[in-house]
Amino acid sequence: MDTLQTPQQSISKSVDMMKQHSPSVQFAPQSCRPVKVRRWPYIVASILFFFFGIAVTMLALFYNEQTTSASPPILLQSGTTTASAAFEYGPQPQLAQLSFFELTLASFKEQKQSFIEADLSTMKIRYYDKGEITFEAPILTKGKEGSWWETPAGLYSVESTSESHFSSFGKVYTPWNLVFQGNFFIHGWPYYPDGTPVSSVYSGGCIRLSDVDAEKLFRLVNTKTPVLVYEKDYTSDGFSYSVTPPTLDAKAYLVADIESNTILMQSGEKQILPIASVTKLMTALVASEYINLDKDVTIPQSAMATTSITRLTPGMTMSGYSLLLPLLLESSNIAANTYASILGKDRFVQLMNKKAASLGMESTTYTDASGSDSGNVSTLSDLLRLSTYIYNNRSFVYKISSGEKVSTAYNVYPFGTLSNFNPVPGLTGFVGGKVGKTTAAKETIISLYKMNVKGVERTIAFIVLGSNDNYADVQKLYKYTVSQYGATPVVTATITPGS
Repeated sequence: MDTLQTPQQSISKSVDMMKQHSPSVQFAPQSCRPVKVRRWPYIVASILFFFFGIAVTMLALFYNEQTTSASPPILLQSGTTTASAAFEYGPQPQLAQLSFFELTLASFKEQKQSFIEADLSTMKIRYYDKGEITFEAPILTKGKEGSWWETPAGLYSVESTSESHFSSFGKVYTPWNLVFQGNFFIHGWPYYPDGTPVSSVYSGGCIRLSDVDAEKLFRLVNTKTPVLVYEKDYTSDGFSYSVTPPTLDAKAYLVADIESNTILMQSGEKQILPIASVTKLMTALVASEYINLDKDVTIPQSAMATTSITRLTPGMTMSGYSLLLPLLLESSNIAANTYASILGKDRFVQLMNKKAASLGMESTTYTDASGSDSGNVSTLSDLLRLSTYIYNNRSFVYKISSGEKVSTAYNVYPFGTLSNFNPVPGLTGFVGGKVGKTTAAKETIISLYKMNVKGVERTIAFIVLGSNDNYADVQKLYKYTVSQYGATPVVTATITPGS
């Protein structure tokens, strides 16, 4: 790109061009001696090129303003774009759909940000001082994949620090603690009150370093230091699609391959719409990351609300984990309100919005834990980002929502057989998801299915907002995907919800 010129430089260049292309015009030498020339052609030409120079300069300034002050679009694999997201700390990187971690890392380096990078794929932790690595160490343990204590990927910040901390979860002490997300820390090797180190196979989900490395990192950072927890699960595996989308009555819909990070088809992608009980996916995330699900919870009177099935009543006591079942299977507003009451409604909602920001969900707002309020809004791209995150990093949420029994050491309340509103009738291969329905939102759904495409098993996400019949719309999109790609359903075993 040419260097932007000042008006004076532009005018000077115009005069030089006149010398080259108008030999009949004479120019005064650089002296004080007068030279006899025909002045009127020179005057006219000078005026014309003066205004030409101004026009060129103004166009250059306008172009520069458009390319520097406006947020440049970022191309998704489907060819759509996303705007920039503002965070409370650090630079404000452009975030492409499904490239959140890579682009945030690149932006932090480019803008010489000081931050922590925890790469859960290579099991390395690094500290960057003004964009340059000054510390690197191995991560010794992380949370078990698929469990509710799986270490959560995302963009966070150091919330607090302490040289020693007693964990109410594992009943152990941990040295050199950096809290980055609710129950999740970066710390040294934990030990029991008698000084005995914990087993290397035990992990509560925190990022564990050696004591020496944990102390070094501890002394490098401050509160508010950004923490980018990253896994390579979010990078594309290269599977390709091309398709012309169908017409639906829904306000917005999207079909995407989770593993290849490809949007197959979408409509209404820029609309910010109410999401109803799809909200409860975020409720489950915040509850698992900020509440000790092992502890008993008593349903308070304040949590009572109109809900699909009134299974929970005031005074009932159960483990915090047990509430995930009616929350995700039967869309219990009472379960959602109970979780919010543990931390306080305002703080719980604040944490929901904070979690959304940490995942780059820039157009999403949460106003309550149940999704009953019309202020719970999002977009297709944000919900796809959330779906991909849950699938890769918080898969227990989708497992519970599908009715699959999730391995846990917790006491699970004997609800009996729970209903499950999430699977779409007539479709097989259900992985997980969530339905919703309110007057403002109409019917909404996020639904993931296993499908065979080109002989390869894929995980396809169907997201529909503002629908008159969410099941019918997903059925139509599902069948359209089958017809376009010769896809075949993946048959899975029948699951009894809550079993």
